[in-house]
Amino acid sequence: MAIRLTKRAIDELKALIAKEAEANPAASTAVLRLGVVGGGCSGFMYRMGFDDNVAGDDHVEEVEGVRVAVDSKSYLYLNGTEVDYHDGMMGRGFVFNNPNATHTCGCNHSFSA
Repeated sequence: MAIRLTKRAIDELKALIAKEAEANPAASTAVLRLGVVGGGCSGFMYRMGFDDNVAGDDHVEEVEGVRVAVDSKSYLYLNGTEVDYHDGMMGRGFVFNNPNATHTCGCNHSFSA
């Protein structure tokens, strides 16, 4: 899989997984689901969350202890993407650095390809 997670993203994801696992022990086996859906101001929107299910056509890889799953359609748009985590004065959150995007909106939540 050619989706990369930065060290900051991995550290934040591991902290989120640990926090979720405290409330629900089954969450410790969940995968990080990345995807793309239609919408947003640029045509496509990123989706990110934890998922208990992995489909047969998902692209799945483990990156430093974090299992990442991407459905086959979304993978066409996300292949080569780097997921980073920013925590600064202007806000905090995950950021997608997608080389396939021809245009992104100002909030970095939608793109066109």
